[in-house]
Amino acid sequence: MRHPTAIIHPGARLADDVQVGPYSIIGEHVEIGAGTVIGPHVVIHGHTTIGQHNQIFQFCSLGEVPQDKKYKGEPTRLVIGDHNVIRESCTFNLGTVQDRGETTVGSHNWIMAYVHIAHDCVVGNHTIFANQSTLAGHVIIDDYVILGGFTGVHQFCRVGESVITGIAAVVRQNVPPYLTVSGTPAAPHGINSEGLKRRGFSPEAILAVKRAYKTLYRQGLSLEQARTAISAEVAAHPELAIFAAALAESERGIVR
Repeated sequence: MRHPTAIIHPGARLADDVQVGPYSIIGEHVEIGAGTVIGPHVVIHGHTTIGQHNQIFQFCSLGEVPQDKKYKGEPTRLVIGDHNVIRESCTFNLGTVQDRGETTVGSHNWIMAYVHIAHDCVVGNHTIFANQSTLAGHVIIDDYVILGGFTGVHQFCRVGESVITGIAAVVRQNVPPYLTVSGTPAAPHGINSEGLKRRGFSPEAILAVKRAYKTLYRQGLSLEQARTAISAEVAAHPELAIFAAALAESERGIVR
């Protein structure tokens, strides 16, 4: 069903079964896949591609121009995957030519009300963003991350796989995978054991992650020393590979 009050540009490409609610506006360069439901009062602009079986609630603004003074109207993109739930009043912006030119949101994400995803961000799969969590530009959020309500992530930061943040955490540096962080600025408080259990990590794998955490944060080693020690455990515990890689690639430094 497409409500008669919805305004859909003739150039927009919508699958036949896409539903569009009252007073929603779909722009010329928008493409929306099968099974997606657009609620009332939603505005989707820009070169925006939305996949299949997404549910987008009222008052969302998707594909609007970046909140970046350098943006000069270039045809940058927003790409959203499949099976996402995007709740009320979320704002996802286009990318910028100064970076990758695309803001990307993966699949199977649960994104609650008032979430902002700024230009050039990359959001993985199976994430949960609680109410009013906010990403500045150029942020990377890896798979299975849970952002607590009111979490803010500084531009150019990366939050690693299966991280969980406490309410109102302020992330100003990279967060290695598997951690629990909270506070202003965000600091590590152990690993996300419950999240790893829910993903099916074995007790042995979780123990290996705990040991890696202690190597990094409790033994007084430099970042390079800790990375070397953790890398030596990857052959026996492959789940530590992304942990070691995150330490090697952390140009912003990591939470401490």
